[in-house]
Amino acid sequence: MISSGKQIRAWFSQQLRQSKRLAIAEACLIGLVSGLAAVLLGQGVGWLGGWRQHLAHQFPIHIVLPAFGLLGGLLAGWIVERFAPAASGSGMSEVKAVLARVPMPLNLRIAIVKLIGSVLVLGAGMPLGREGPTVQIGAALAAQLSRWVPTSPDHRRQLLAAGAGAGLAAAFNAPIAGVLFVVEELLQDISGITLGTAILASFIAAVVSRIYGSHSLDLNLHLITPNTSFSVQEIPFYLLLGIIAGILGVLFNQGILTSLNFYRHLKVGLPWRVGAAGLITGTVLVFLPEFRDNAGLREMLLTGDANWQLVAIAFVVQFLLILLTYGSGAPGGLLVPSLLLGAALGYLVGTWEQSLLGLGTVTTYAQVGMAAFFCAVARVPITAVIIVFEMTTDFNLVLPLMIVSVVAFLVADKLASGSLYDLLLEWKGIHLDKKLDDDRLWTSFTAAEVMQAKVETLSSQMSLDEAIQAFSHSSHRNFPVLEYGRLVGILTQKDLAERTQQRTDQEITVAQLMSPAPITAKPRDTLAHVLHLLNYYRLSALPVTEGHKLVGIITRSDIIRVEAEHLSGNAEQPAPKPDPSYLVYQTQGPQTGRGRLLIPISNPKTTPTLLKMAVAIAHERQYEIECLQVMLVPANQAPSEAVVRTKTSQKLLQQAVQLGQAWRVPVHTQIRVAHTVSGAILETIKDRHIDFVLMGWKGGTTTPGRVFSKVVDTVIRQAPCEVVLVKLPDEIHFDRWLVPMAGGPNAQEAIQLLPALSSLSRTPEISLCQVFQPGQKPDTTLLEKTAELLEHHLHQSVNIASVSANSVSQAVVEYSQHTHSDVIMVGASRDRLLQQVMHGNIPEAIARNSGCTVILVRGAEQ
Repeated sequence: MISSGKQIRAWFSQQLRQSKRLAIAEACLIGLVSGLAAVLLGQGVGWLGGWRQHLAHQFPIHIVLPAFGLLGGLLAGWIVERFAPAASGSGMSEVKAVLARVPMPLNLRIAIVKLIGSVLVLGAGMPLGREGPTVQIGAALAAQLSRWVPTSPDHRRQLLAAGAGAGLAAAFNAPIAGVLFVVEELLQDISGITLGTAILASFIAAVVSRIYGSHSLDLNLHLITPNTSFSVQEIPFYLLLGIIAGILGVLFNQGILTSLNFYRHLKVGLPWRVGAAGLITGTVLVFLPEFRDNAGLREMLLTGDANWQLVAIAFVVQFLLILLTYGSGAPGGLLVPSLLLGAALGYLVGTWEQSLLGLGTVTTYAQVGMAAFFCAVARVPITAVIIVFEMTTDFNLVLPLMIVSVVAFLVADKLASGSLYDLLLEWKGIHLDKKLDDDRLWTSFTAAEVMQAKVETLSSQMSLDEAIQAFSHSSHRNFPVLEYGRLVGILTQKDLAERTQQRTDQEITVAQLMSPAPITAKPRDTLAHVLHLLNYYRLSALPVTEGHKLVGIITRSDIIRVEAEHLSGNAEQPAPKPDPSYLVYQTQGPQTGRGRLLIPISNPKTTPTLLKMAVAIAHERQYEIECLQVMLVPANQAPSEAVVRTKTSQKLLQQAVQLGQAWRVPVHTQIRVAHTVSGAILETIKDRHIDFVLMGWKGGTTTPGRVFSKVVDTVIRQAPCEVVLVKLPDEIHFDRWLVPMAGGPNAQEAIQLLPALSSLSRTPEISLCQVFQPGQKPDTTLLEKTAELLEHHLHQSVNIASVSANSVSQAVVEYSQHTHSDVIMVGASRDRLLQQVMHGNIPEAIARNSGCTVILVRGAEQ
């Protein structure tokens, strides 16, 4: 068949993407590659830094260090500017923007350039970290994987989160902190995100980094005093440490922005900016030998061997050098530098505490200070606690870590809201809050809200000429193809044109032309997923199905319309609605895909008869039956909070299931708690895509302004599907049927139901009658044609009669009494039933005055 190979590949790809095995395999691959990239970065920095130290011992140090910084900066800046400008800076803010669905570049090229540039910058001695690059590299590799194995936007976002977490976990050898940082800082929300892939990727990346890496970010626990302690008397000092860290963290963030603005006004290229920063850094390190290696400085702080004057100088110098270097655009991170600054700050506070009380150790304060300053900069208190704990594995640190992290967070947030990465994005003109508002268009709208519910379709048995004629009379370029009510394919103008050129004398049907097993969306799919399917498969229209049943179609014009309304602010604002009904019980039967018949169940006396009628109709049309029981609660009580007992209702619904099994008709059941019966019915019609509603009716109402009843009137007015009202007498028989015929198409709705409902009797006797005004010559053509049609379907004779009377309703009632009719069926097309009744016309008058079963049929909206 045409496009069969493409459809098979599409089906296979769709099944594969939905597989949990694929998600696990992707997570493992991302973790492995991210871990290896982090190892390569660490070893590259170690090798280049070692070569720099070696040359410093062979040649004059005042030449080697500045020259190394200058050349490393120039080369790194040129590579980044030439091949991937997006690889400059930390990369953490860019990953956060991409996860917030901001369109920014993130691919394999960026990963490679970031790796090389970071090795050059960090190996040249610039005081930045490698955690930012590893996060961007991991996310970029995940983004590239999502292009090689195309997937939905939500799943792609999940892969990016896994890559970012794996990168951070590999940098710190801290898998839990990697996942927490992604959730707490990088992701603006985790709706629709499965964190299992991020956890698995982070764990694998950390294992790879620990096995093959240099462990340059480990805290070298053998150097740390093992007897860390914490006492109540030290709490004021930890509070003070948190306050100071919060203040200095805000100052650090503002300093980064100031540095960026300074370099922006210099009007020089990236290579010269980074080269100048490397030159200045190298020159400073000539005069401060203790600071030439970040690892050596960290060991000095964690062993407690430094004096406080040297630590104070280290803090100030590192603080300024970090601002100077990062502002140049050098590829490097800020988390490790913030940890180092926090260690120095904690060391100073610990020295002061020890001189006053002599209780704690300076190394404990240094470790706790790391979390405090890190939290003040990144605003991630949970991650700050976990990352230091994972690196130290010391439970004695947990309480002081929590104290300083919370205090630092509160102080910093009070002084200036937003993390460093939020500020960096705002500096670039990206405001995530506004972006999230825009993204709600793609995440809040569903296919059911955007689709066209009325769909032009073709039959699979339609001939080629008939299909060409259908296209010529329609503006659509795609037609869903149905077979016995089930979606089996889609026919496009391209399919038709290709086969028309190859036309032969052989009779060709639509089934031979169509593309089978079309790509479809579900009613609850987000607009983002719908757009992904349209773009990936290059479709102009996408059928929306529930099971095999076609419930709507979405075209690109529909999406453009919704987006235009959203951008112009003309989108309809929904009026306040009452609380929706609440589903408390539900069972599901098999799905046929042909259609659904809804029967609200309330009266135990009439329910068995209504169920028999519903099963007869569903069996003839091959529909599924949806049985609904509504339990009302007061208007001042939310349906979702109401406590109800469903035991009796479940027994009533079980009767429907048993009857359906006997007739081999699928039956679904549900119990809804609601404020109004009509509201629950209409919600069910919409949610379950109902095609037919069968309702019992008591036969009259005394409420002013009502035609039938409050519930029935509302359903008739608002339900888009076919609605049938049944008034049942005390004694019910289905042997003698009377169908009044009018001069128009109204009765045809009832005639279509007659073959199914007459099967309720073993020997049905069917009569058709038509009322004419006195003196009018009877024209029985309609009666004869309808009788002939019914006889063909029912394989029995059908009686016809013409009646002369002034009142149609009175004549029908009298004739039914004369023929001892058990059932009167009155049809009304579309939404004219209420209009007829309001003008004193046929349907309600017949139902009110007749003592037999009366069936009123209102056709579906066209």
